[in-house]
Amino acid sequence: MSRIVNCVVLKREAEGLDHIPHPGSLGERIYENVSAEGWNKWLERLTMIINENGLNTADTGSVSIIEQHMVGFLFNEGDMGGTPEGFQAPGAKK
Repeated sequence: MSRIVNCVVLKREAEGLDHIPHPGSLGERIYENVSAEGWNKWLERLTMIINENGLNTADTGSVSIIEQHMVGFLFNEGDMGGTPEGFQAPGAKK
């Protein structure tokens, strides 16, 4: 039976994640409060954040920035989490 969470991203109940997706207490918080669908929305945003900001996931400074965006996107906390300034989706009219 699937685990149901009250997803902070979707603002409704949805199927939870199968495992903790990130290390530490932040990962546990995500596991308890973010659905699988909400996490997939974050992964889409993460790709954009990495590309637009030229981040490297092997660099601890980049990981710190990614985590700030993660908390902003998932929990609406802090100043990060939105789309990068000036971002236009591929194919969008200029």
